[in-house]
Order: sequence, then C-alpha cells, then structure tokens
Amino acid sequence: MSVWPESTPSVLSTEEGDLLLASIDVEPRQLESLLETLAQLDFPVNPQIYHDASVVYQYRDGREVSKSATLVEFPAYEVRLEEVRRALAAAGFDSACVHAINMLDEIHSGRVAEPAPQGSPYVARYRVKCRAATPSR
Repeated sequence: MSVWPESTPSVLSTEEGDLLLASIDVEPRQLESLLETLAQLDFPVNPQIYHDASVVYQYRDGREVSKSATLVEFPAYEVRLEEVRRALAAAGFDSACVHAINMLDEIHSGRVAEPAPQGSPYVARYRVKCRAATPSR
C-alpha cells in the first residue's frame, strides 16, 4: 500500500514546464558567492544547504570514489534552468555543477545517478545529501 494517492500526477507542471529540484555542488569557500549569484536570478530561490554532503563517482570497473561537497538545492521550473546555468557561468562557476531532476522522481526515489559528461573518466555520479556519521574513536 502506498501513501501516495492513485490520482497523483506523474509531474508537477505549469506553463514553465516541470517542477525540478536543482542541485548544485560547490566548494565550501565558494558558497557565499554562489548564494549571491542565486539571489540575482529573476525568480525567488529558497535554497536548502547540505554542508556535510558528498558526490560519489562511479567507474567502469565498479569502484566508487566519494568527494566531500556542499550541496545547494532548490525547486525551479524547467524553463528557469538555462537562466541558472547562465548566471553561474557569468559568475565563474562551471555550469556542469548543476544537476536537475523531476521533483516527484526525487521524492519517490533514493539515489539517482547522473550520467557522466562525454569524455569523463567516470560513468555516473550521484549526490549524497548527508553522509552517515562516522563513529568516534
């Protein structure tokens, strides 16, 4: 039995497209600059910040390499993504740091793999919002 009603639409959509969750990985020292850039967008951004996050890279041989990151996430409609990428590029950020997923897919799924850009040494990557606590010794 699911807690979701049978009539739940498969997407949250308006004339601006599907509602997405935009996720940006950033070095902690660049967080303030990123937030200032997002504040200049033509739509309101209410970011959720995950300071203890990581980006996990998957390789062809099956190994995974985790890199600490700060994640900044916020909802945005599909047509707004290009505006986000342009603003980030103008502020000196790599626009590849932005990953977007349909909001309902994010809610209903666990870990979502992002395909690697062409020519990357890894085959996919995924974002972990809060790493598991490590036991103290």
